[in-house]
Amino acid sequence: MKNDLFLKALRGETVQRPPVWMMRQAGRYLPEFRALRDKYDFFTRCQTPELAAEITVQPIRIIKPDAAILFSDILVVPQAMGIEVLMKESVGPFLPNPIRSAADVEKVIIPDIDETLGYVMDGIKLTKEMLNDEVPLIGFAGSPWTIFCYAVEGKGSKSFDTAKGFCFQHPEAAHALLQKITDTTIAYLKRKVETGVNAVQVFDSWGGMLSPVDYQEFSWKYINQIVEALAPMTHVIVFGKGCWFALNEMGKSKASALGVDWTCSPRNARYLSGGQITLQGNFDPSRLLSPIPEIKKMVKQMIDEFGKDRYIVNLGHGILPNIPVDHAKAFIDAVKEYNQ
Repeated sequence: MKNDLFLKALRGETVQRPPVWMMRQAGRYLPEFRALRDKYDFFTRCQTPELAAEITVQPIRIIKPDAAILFSDILVVPQAMGIEVLMKESVGPFLPNPIRSAADVEKVIIPDIDETLGYVMDGIKLTKEMLNDEVPLIGFAGSPWTIFCYAVEGKGSKSFDTAKGFCFQHPEAAHALLQKITDTTIAYLKRKVETGVNAVQVFDSWGGMLSPVDYQEFSWKYINQIVEALAPMTHVIVFGKGCWFALNEMGKSKASALGVDWTCSPRNARYLSGGQITLQGNFDPSRLLSPIPEIKKMVKQMIDEFGKDRYIVNLGHGILPNIPVDHAKAFIDAVKEYNQ
């Protein structure tokens, strides 16, 4: 690997500067991405290996981060499990037949990964060829709780009350569905590692919707199964948005790194996670709209606060579509210029 800074940080090694990448870096802020988006619909891009590989590599050429993340979507997993998922313009994910009963849960399958998600593995192989060992490649999946939220709610939501209500009214069925999602996700991520990704990240986008007690029962318990299953094979990063309250528990797990959002200060994140684990984050994506000199100053300050070791510079959530490319590049460059 020509640039292994990212892997060094995951191993907790001393580095000259921390590595940097951005969640959703293969995305809508890039004109090159938008050109492909205008030609092909969302799931066509996910399911066509050549397109997924090209989109993954675009930011490596343009803004030059220290790691690539495979272009895909967390909702390819429920699709593989026989749950119909559509992507609607200006609505986002839409599931026409949400799961609302124990009978619905019984119909959900644990699929054969190669049969249903083979296109993702083909995308990984092509991406690895295109990257030519320049930087590591990250594979990812949604947390079981986050997938569950979409499967039960049927679409995005500010509070996921229907999904939460299902857990509290039908706990047995809820746990059965969460376990099916977990088993599928473990098989899916293992296959990604076997195919060539260098690390995996679990996105718990909606974990912060739960109380700390409910988080342990309906989210962390299942994420930890994934961590336990994957840790012997690869580095696992866990990112829970709004889940600062679980950092202590997460810090005791076999995860190699924990993602932090911008609502938790570097000092608190280090303290809550026990101070020994690599942390990733936590620049507010909206802050990339600040003037470039201010972005650079804030990035330096953020690295100073986290410390350069056991740290991966990232955003506190995905990059926004309205961020100018030169601002995204300034974010990356600020990290590369650190302590030079």
